[in-house]
Amino acid sequence: MRTVRQIATEIVAREGGFIDDPDDPGGATKYGVTVHTLRRLGLDLSGDGAVNKADVRMLSKSRAVDIFVRHYFELPQLGVLPQAVQASVFDMYVNAGAQAVKILQRLLRAMGYDVAVDGIVGPQTARACRNAADPDPIALRDAYGVARRNYYFRLADRRRASRKYARTRAGGKGGWIRRAEEFLSASYHLSNAEFQKRVSGWD
Repeated sequence: MRTVRQIATEIVAREGGFIDDPDDPGGATKYGVTVHTLRRLGLDLSGDGAVNKADVRMLSKSRAVDIFVRHYFELPQLGVLPQAVQASVFDMYVNAGAQAVKILQRLLRAMGYDVAVDGIVGPQTARACRNAADPDPIALRDAYGVARRNYYFRLADRRRASRKYARTRAGGKGGWIRRAEEFLSASYHLSNAEFQKRVSGWD
């Protein structure tokens, strides 16, 4: 069983180094930590009185892991969720904040559970999630992974600039889709033909 810190370390490795993509609403990012996150946490790493791209560049992997464990797992209380879904929800929380929990809550509502879609893991969501995971927690993990992949597709449907995150220049699966499928059983991975059909309407 992987620890939360091990999962966070994997997320840091998946996110990669410094990026400042004008199409990314998160702004300057390193190891998945955005400049907005550093500002929110008041992390002036350079000590110059301002939190900006320079501070993002100075971020270390170990500090990024610490930020993720504390602010993206512990504080959102992801530890009360069934272990089978923790890694995927955690990874998505780093990528999309509370939207990760909303995706889970919408899934639970679709399964018949009476939960609020508020992005907060409270007793109601935790209880529904535990019930949904019994007796097959992997089925819940896979259902969440598919819901997450569909969320990425819908983002790219609506915003042309985001399509490069869902589809590579060569036309294959982009980072968003591969990332979602890392937490899916192989039988639920889209084939190339299925992927091409899903994105056929994109220019």
